[in-house]
Amino acid sequence: MSTKNSTLVKIAATAKWDQGVRSTHSIRNFEAFPMDEPVELGGTDTGANPLEFIAAALNGCKAVMIPLIATEQNFTFRAIDFDTTGIVDARGLMGEEGVKTHFQKVRFVCEITTNESQEAIDQLKAEVERRCPVYNLFADAGISLESKWIKK
Repeated sequence: MSTKNSTLVKIAATAKWDQGVRSTHSIRNFEAFPMDEPVELGGTDTGANPLEFIAAALNGCKAVMIPLIATEQNFTFRAIDFDTTGIVDARGLMGEEGVKTHFQKVRFVCEITTNESQEAIDQLKAEVERRCPVYNLFADAGISLESKWIKK
């Protein structure tokens, strides 16, 4: 990877273990937030788990990239709803050899309220998926990705 003329941005987060499988996380100057697991996985269910945050991060990243790229493409929309579902095989998390510990598959659905053509939606989708950092983390990890954009 060439870093000539690159603009590298530092992304940082800190965390403190609380107890059991619960931890508290801080990002910049925002209010700290917990990560935990459901009771059946040894947690106290007082916060979303790390994989749920990763699914939410994909929604959030698309919520940043879509308006940015839509502006570049003169694409107008009135609303966007996101739904991301990840499938993970818990056997890997429990230590079973040969079972991946990360998502096996991620399904992303974007419902976009717009008067734009399907061709324009497809162009927006292609560019968003080319440039979305979180989407590309999944893709580069070899995770099966299903991305469906629905015009409303």
